[in-house]
Amino acid sequence: MTAAPIHPTQANAEKRYVVTRADLPLSCPLPSMALWNSHPRVYLPIEAERECQCPYCGALFVLED
Repeated sequence: MTAAPIHPTQANAEKRYVVTRADLPLSCPLPSMALWNSHPRVYLPIEAERECQCPYCGALFVLED
C-alpha cells in the first residue's frame, strides 16, 4: 500500500480517468484523491472489460497498458 500524497487531488473532478495496471486494484476515488469531500471508496472491476464506471459518481475509468 502506498502512502497518501501530501496534497491530494480533488476527488471526482473529472468524468473520465485513464489508469494503468500500476493503479490496480482500482478504486474510486483513487488513492491520490481526497476522501473528505467524496463518496465512500469503492473498488471497481476493470480488468475484464478494460473500462468501468463508478456507481456513485459516474466517472468512467479506462485501462491502458
